[in-house]
Order: sequence, then C-alpha cells, then structure tokens
Amino acid sequence: MVKINGEEKDVAGISVAKFLEDNNYDVSRVVVEVNFDIIPKNEYDTYMFKDEDSVEVVSFVGGG
Repeated sequence: MVKINGEEKDVAGISVAKFLEDNNYDVSRVVVEVNFDIIPKNEYDTYMFKDEDSVEVVSFVGGG
C-alpha cells in the first residue's frame, strides 16, 4: 500500500503519470513528493510507486 495525501491506496507498481491521469490531475499544475523528495516531471512516466511510499500530490490553484 502507498499512502497518498494521508490515504492508503493500492498503487504500488503504478507510475506517477498513470496515477495522475487515472485521478484526473492536471500534470502542469501539480508537484509530486515521494518520501520527502520531489519527483521531476520528466520522471513521471518512469517513476513507479513502491510499497510503503509516502506521497504528497500538491495542486496549484491560480487566483488573486
């Protein structure tokens, strides 16, 4: 299991890109942190979640 934004999810072995796509995130407006390290956007297709990962997906919202 992988903890994403505080919630346990069964996504071990799934790429960051696939997870974001499946959950309707706008890749251009998020940052993904895994175990306190920010994953570069150019690694989203190749970085696979592993059991016990702790993930934060932070979305940016425009406004004024």
